[in-house]
Amino acid sequence: MSAHSSPKLTGQVKAGGCASKLSPKILDQVLPRIPRVADGNILVGFDTADDAGVYRVSPDLAIVQTVDFFTPVVDDPYTFGAIAAANALSDVYAMGGRPLTALSILAWPASGDLDTLEQILKGGAEKIHEGGCVILGGHSVNDPEIKFGYAITGTVHPDRVKTNTGALPGDVLMFTKKIGTGVISTALKRGIAKDEHVNGAIAQMLTLNRAAAEAIESLEVHGLTDVTGFGLFGHAREMAIGSKITIEIDSSLVRFLDGAIEYAQAGAFSGGLGNNREFVASCLEGSSPFDDLFYDPQTSGGLLIAMPEKDALALERKFPAAYRIGRVLERQTKPLRVL
Repeated sequence: MSAHSSPKLTGQVKAGGCASKLSPKILDQVLPRIPRVADGNILVGFDTADDAGVYRVSPDLAIVQTVDFFTPVVDDPYTFGAIAAANALSDVYAMGGRPLTALSILAWPASGDLDTLEQILKGGAEKIHEGGCVILGGHSVNDPEIKFGYAITGTVHPDRVKTNTGALPGDVLMFTKKIGTGVISTALKRGIAKDEHVNGAIAQMLTLNRAAAEAIESLEVHGLTDVTGFGLFGHAREMAIGSKITIEIDSSLVRFLDGAIEYAQAGAFSGGLGNNREFVASCLEGSSPFDDLFYDPQTSGGLLIAMPEKDALALERKFPAAYRIGRVLERQTKPLRVL
């Protein structure tokens, strides 16, 4: 059976892309009970819910390590593989690092179509290479539900690590992509998405955060993370709590992919949205007409950046896709506020 006659990839899974992630509430209950090892070379561990771990190996060199894999978010296998790769690479960019090597992670049904599998692996490999990264190998298991992604290792100077815990009052909150991949992917799975909307979401998910990361490399950045499975509110919450400040998001400034608002109004939400809302809602002050979209899991989303005004102006000139969505305040009653 050829890939063209195979069942749709998104029809074979319960939730697609980063919407398939485990609820942050579950992780928040379990991770604090995991023993920590005292090591002065751990620059970023798992206690701050950052995008990747960072370990210093010498005074001038640290390694950045991350792993990310998920279920199909689109039906075309080559595109799915490429999106999975872009999403995994993003975690290294979000730490200020440069990706070097990748190990693939694959869950695949033993009776699955081999042409489809080949296209997934090809799509992933070409996107990994686009990121200046090489694949060293990987691991696979027999699983009726398809999952694919990568463990990425990168490098960064120990003094140039960017984290989600350094945002300062007075900072401008910048974002580098649009919101809406989650609802559009869910609409695709339900068979109600228009081709032009799906194509727009795919184009964004395929776009590496490499150029955005390079644009901020010479600028002052106080807080940095990428927006993926926990949604805009979820990742902003992590930055706000880690930085001990309040993040204020102006909903009128956030840009949405074409079709996103339409599908949100049609209720095209994954289970991941409910998990994110349950976890984040108690941390939020205010409301907006777009809250559902701000809770919605994003796949291969943009970089969320807290930086001084002068650097925000410089970023707008260097990287026009970046735009303001809010500001950083002294800690208020709650860590998040939406207007």
